[in-house]
Amino acid sequence: MKTLAEGSRPITDINVTPLVDIILVVLIIFMATAPLIERKALRVDVPKARHSERAGLEALEVTFDKARALSIGGRALTREALTADLKERLRSDPEMRVILSADRALPYGDIVGVLDLIRGAGLRKVSLEVKGGA
Repeated sequence: MKTLAEGSRPITDINVTPLVDIILVVLIIFMATAPLIERKALRVDVPKARHSERAGLEALEVTFDKARALSIGGRALTREALTADLKERLRSDPEMRVILSADRALPYGDIVGVLDLIRGAGLRKVSLEVKGGA
């Protein structure tokens, strides 16, 4: 057992090495278990408008239906074709507005994916319209 020599002071420093070791072990445990946690999505019901009118603005309507099919003016398009078509239209009209008309039953994540496609084509004036049963 250690004894203090005469005239020496007791050790008053805190040794933080064990504390850091414990914190790192806990951090590693959290990092290892975080991917295993099941994430649950919240169901979000899109609000219903009593009076729905479009503003008198000219806009191109992109339709996204229940079957996850995209179309412009009744013409079915793939995602790649939609992006190419929008880029071409944007060249002729840089101030073009787009209304994404999506079915109410679609998951919001799918709608956001189409919004990303539209914005990826260079359009910044995009509105969302919800269609479908009440």
